[in-house]
Amino acid sequence: MPSRTPGTADGPAWVPPAGRPPLSSRWARATWRGLPARRYEAGWEPGLVVPAADGSPLVTDHYFPRAEGAFPTLLVRSPYGRGVPWSPMYGLLFAEQGFHVVLQSCRGTGGSGGVFDLWRNEAADGQATVSWLRGRPWFDGTLGTVGPSYLGYVQWALALDPPPELKAMVVQVGLHDPYALFHADGVLRLENVLAVGAGMTYQHQGAAPFLKAMLRLQRRLRAATTARPLRGAYASALGGQVPWVDDVMAHPDPGDAYWSDASPAESAKGLRVPTTLITGWHDVLVDQAFEQYDRLRRAGCRTALLAGPWTHASALRRGWPQVFAESLAWLRAHLCADPSGLRPTAVRVHVGGTDTWRDLDAWPPASGTTAWHPSPGGHLTRRSPVDSAPVATFRYDPADPTPSLGGPLLSRTAGPRDNSALEARDDVLTFTGPPLTEPVDVMGPVSARLSISTDTGHADVFTRLCDVDPRGRSVNVCDGLARLRTTEGTPSQVTVPMSSTAHRFATGHRMRWQISGGAHPRYARNPGTGQSPLDATVFAPVRITLHADSALTLPHGSGPV
Repeated sequence: MPSRTPGTADGPAWVPPAGRPPLSSRWARATWRGLPARRYEAGWEPGLVVPAADGSPLVTDHYFPRAEGAFPTLLVRSPYGRGVPWSPMYGLLFAEQGFHVVLQSCRGTGGSGGVFDLWRNEAADGQATVSWLRGRPWFDGTLGTVGPSYLGYVQWALALDPPPELKAMVVQVGLHDPYALFHADGVLRLENVLAVGAGMTYQHQGAAPFLKAMLRLQRRLRAATTARPLRGAYASALGGQVPWVDDVMAHPDPGDAYWSDASPAESAKGLRVPTTLITGWHDVLVDQAFEQYDRLRRAGCRTALLAGPWTHASALRRGWPQVFAESLAWLRAHLCADPSGLRPTAVRVHVGGTDTWRDLDAWPPASGTTAWHPSPGGHLTRRSPVDSAPVATFRYDPADPTPSLGGPLLSRTAGPRDNSALEARDDVLTFTGPPLTEPVDVMGPVSARLSISTDTGHADVFTRLCDVDPRGRSVNVCDGLARLRTTEGTPSQVTVPMSSTAHRFATGHRMRWQISGGAHPRYARNPGTGQSPLDATVFAPVRITLHADSALTLPHGSGPV
């Protein structure tokens, strides 16, 4: 569809309404520092009704620059409501920079009609909204999308059949694969399910109901995650049954029909819409950002990547000035033909262990890998093993599960944490390298090949890379978990993806490989009996033995920091 200028023969002149953005948004705007100066005063047209694909009313707010002329439009669709923080962060700020912003509540949320069914209606409802935009006198035919988390999911859903007006996408700490958010190798990401359940159920109702819900979840988290059986026990923590939560928990197999069409990841394979991806090294969705970056690059789509020192939440708090600047530059370049704010390289990553960033042409940078091996006495060595002899053993007891600490979580405890107390437990193995005589940069995907035997055949394994400073403080860098499928007493090998990182181990620091039988309640505990974790009422401890032919594989960094 060709672009048109509002107010010409293509349609009647549009007269901006007199409404100002809500006071709460203006207050929030006044507290932010480090943002670009506003170019325009912003206006607000709240409570518009857009017919969804099936006619359900989708409540929509329109923000706009108070100025004459044609401006591109940004579509922001959210299941979390249209108030703070979405109103100031997306409606107000982008309108001040010269964009019409359409901020819409997904069906069944924030006053919109219909029933919210997680991912099942977003593609059709997004297309219906674009159809509605075509009839607006202020729409000039140039469209972009922007938003984080589930607001990223709705962008990928629209990109399954991108409308011709769509010229740019900005996916911030974004979701495309619901299965991977809720399960890892068939193991339930229990804490994610509960956090998302609370957010989806209450955030769109307003700040007070959401705060109350999060406090209730915090108070009742232990009871909900240690109940026997686990199935249905979340209800007290979430204030009642949530049907989609039951469904998600009950379908651990990615091949189950329940997950059919849940992920719009394939949209990236043929996408031609310029797309920038923003993530954090401790974002719960960091792996999904790297997956989409790889798909887009292979498809020849223009793409960029920013990975900062953030969690899922802190990217939009502590990292917001940089996230906003990155997003604004991309949108101006591709919607306004102004590339002046773009950085010269496609990739920028923050290097952990430093206060610096590195610009790269692509991710991961071209590099080799180094294998580190466990040896008796808790040592981590470059020497290849001569056999598959046992190196160490520990007992994992699901009645007293190894706790989770830091890492890519949705809770306030996410991110880098001192693991020293965790590593003092009897059910945690650690293998530590010698003090480094020069800095070592790890840049790219990390993985572990574990040779494991058990006495029951039923276990999970959690593996983590840590940076140990000269004082003995052990800080998590990246990690992963896999389900063991072993024959009793016979070693089996499993490869565990441990996410990606850009991290510098400084001179005098040591690398540490941490191994345990789980991380609870981040992951549902393995009952040790072969029974489903949802239904198990009887637990059986398992003895897990690590063998010498295991390896931690680290990618080399390249270039100066």
